[in-house]
Amino acid sequence: MWFRRDKFPPGPYTGLKGWSLRALSQSPLEMFAELARHGDIVGIRVVNFRNIFVNHPGLIEEVLVGHPRRYYKGRVLRANRHVFGEGLLTSEGDFWLRQRRLVQPAFHRARIAAYAETMVEYAQRVMESWRAGEERDVHQEMMRLTLQIVAKTLFNADVTRDASDVGKSLELLLELGADFRRTLFVPHWVPTLTNLRIKREITFIENILYRIINERRASGRDTGDLLSMLLHVQDEDGSRMTDKQLRDETITLFLAGHETTASSLSWAWWLLAQNPAAEAKLHGELDEVLCGRAPSIDDLARLPYTANVITESMRLYPPAWGLARIAVEDHELGGYPVKKGMGVAMAQWVVHRDTRWYDKPEEFRPERWEGDFAKRIPRFAYFPFGGGPRQCIGNSFALMEATLILATIAQRYRLRLVPYHPVVPLASITLRPRYGVRVVLESRQPRGARSPVQSKQAVSAC
Repeated sequence: MWFRRDKFPPGPYTGLKGWSLRALSQSPLEMFAELARHGDIVGIRVVNFRNIFVNHPGLIEEVLVGHPRRYYKGRVLRANRHVFGEGLLTSEGDFWLRQRRLVQPAFHRARIAAYAETMVEYAQRVMESWRAGEERDVHQEMMRLTLQIVAKTLFNADVTRDASDVGKSLELLLELGADFRRTLFVPHWVPTLTNLRIKREITFIENILYRIINERRASGRDTGDLLSMLLHVQDEDGSRMTDKQLRDETITLFLAGHETTASSLSWAWWLLAQNPAAEAKLHGELDEVLCGRAPSIDDLARLPYTANVITESMRLYPPAWGLARIAVEDHELGGYPVKKGMGVAMAQWVVHRDTRWYDKPEEFRPERWEGDFAKRIPRFAYFPFGGGPRQCIGNSFALMEATLILATIAQRYRLRLVPYHPVVPLASITLRPRYGVRVVLESRQPRGARSPVQSKQAVSAC
């Protein structure tokens, strides 16, 4: 049954206003996949909210690039401002533009390149505790690794002793963020048990962040990390970030540089373990290019298949699985009127699996990205980092980190899946494996690997 009222886009009608809310909270991936079957622009009601779901790259580009000032971030992110404050993820308008301008230098190519060695070093450290035949949750291992890397690159070593507890707090906040009904309809100031728990976790993280900020301000030193850059950068009028602004940006970067990359790598390991031909091709490239030595930033251009593994895993399991916007002015989209206050949603999870853009889209095929394939598909047929002015500022950092970690670990280990362990996507603020990814570690000797002395003498041969 269909509805059409006041030129609202057609969509599925259930007769129950709460149906869409339950679906959004319990099975959002299935819900958006079902909506896509009704067309490229679909009307959906979530309780009393009218929303438009767009499922065509051209419409998505119009929202994110063509007219971005017509929209603010969606209701879920806005409801989480008590967690992220007014960081780049949640702020709007002129304030967001100022913050973006201040944060941008911290992600210049030269600055990011300096962190490559840290990423490889910490990946090697994690493997020091691994033993062949052990069973591990590789999602937890990647969470631990990326947390250590972001703690080092964002704060230098000052947060190392607190990193594990901070990671647990952030993971809890993300888990609670998956309950869209609670997030949207239970204000954070209502003293429920969940809200009080969230408040305790936020306070714990804030105490650590403010301690580090105060210590760094007192020392006045530039220790080469992202926080040093944020502390010293000045706006055009000479002003700098306040402690509150630093708090908001650092907690946002902590999330963006930790959970998203860890999830991307977890899905990559899971996909590789199920596709031995792709895994063998990855190992072959690593052995040929690296000959057993640690990868460096200079190797990235010579590891195209390794990069394609990350690209393809982010196609199938994008960390940002969906985007939402709220219209701030009346306009038209796809021939339908959009009223101020209406929501507009789009889902990478759905677009990335569309047969119009991808042959056999459910299959893991890193080789599909060889040649000029990325140029032949529409611009927003693949958008794991969003797009337009609000595109993720750390996309280059994340891609470099994921590729270097994959190259470092895949040289030394194969990861074999533990039979019958359920691997199920959880669509929280990010897309993560609900029960982790349990694997058995299997060591491998890179073909052409040399002793340390031989490696120094023959690096050029690799």
